Amino acid sequence: MAFVLAMSALVASSPVGAEHEVYYRYVVLGFVKDATGKPVAGRAIEVVRDKTGFSYLAQTDARGLYVAVTRLGDESAGETLTVRVGTLVRKVTATFDAANHAEDRGTRLDLEGATFVERPAWFHSTLTRFLGERGSQ
Repeated sequence: MAFVLAMSALVASSPVGAEHEVYYRYVVLGFVKDATGKPVAGRAIEVVRDKTGFSYLAQTDARGLYVAVTRLGDESAGETLTVRVGTLVRKVTATFDAANHAEDRGTRLDLEGATFVERPAWFHSTLTRFLGERGSQ
């Protein structure tokens, strides 16, 4: 349910105030795969904003994809987030251009077996593909 709510906020087509604007969110997305490289479906993902302790929840789909939408504004550049998948934990830093209010902000963080791999350069293409798939459903 948290995944559906988070994605509803992300794909809202008409802004209903600042909360839906790109400069009020930071997206952590990625794929979770087991040690053999197979997608892990139904895995709970928790992203915690370290400054506030607020928790954002997501769950992997059949492809192992998760999308967690956090609430971070321009002033939050450089903050750390803690990503938890079961007992595995990884810190990520919210890195973005606070002056850019046109592009989505975020990072791609994959979990391959027991190893996190951050791929920020793949964030936009993964998000674009995800949103395109949702739009065609």
